[in-house]
Amino acid sequence: MTELIPPSLTRLAHACAERLFARKETVGVSESSSGGLVAAALLSVPGASAYFYGASVTYARPAARAFMGIERLPPGIRSATEPYARIMAGIVSERLGATWGVSETGAAGPAGNSYGDATGHSCMAVAGPVSLSRVIRTGAPDRGVNMVLFAEATLQLFLEALETPRQG
Repeated sequence: MTELIPPSLTRLAHACAERLFARKETVGVSESSSGGLVAAALLSVPGASAYFYGASVTYARPAARAFMGIERLPPGIRSATEPYARIMAGIVSERLGATWGVSETGAAGPAGNSYGDATGHSCMAVAGPVSLSRVIRTGAPDRGVNMVLFAEATLQLFLEALETPRQG
């Protein structure tokens, strides 16, 4: 049988799950250009129902409206940016009542997006007890490769947030 989820994603998901299990914390995911790979990786861990509340692939504006309740973005905010990723992470956490919200938004390819971002551009964010965000540019022209790289970077950022010492 062919592996449906790349081993790199499985390893990161297991590391995140271990910390979520230990703390009895939960997560919700909103992703775009990674196409559900972040959610699939987190769900692939046995016992995921203890920490995984839900996910949406908000690939286009109608999905952001329907799943996330976003009618209008604040002035100066557009998708495929760090501020947008932070907004989506916060909304998914709030709407699901999860400890953590994780989001990804970008341009997987084969062409850039309508905003002028090149193929391989992605922004990811984590909202929760520790909030982080990041932009990556893979330089890869292949859509499938970028989707996996975006998911890896998103899970890595989530793991960093989970491992960050907390105040109090």
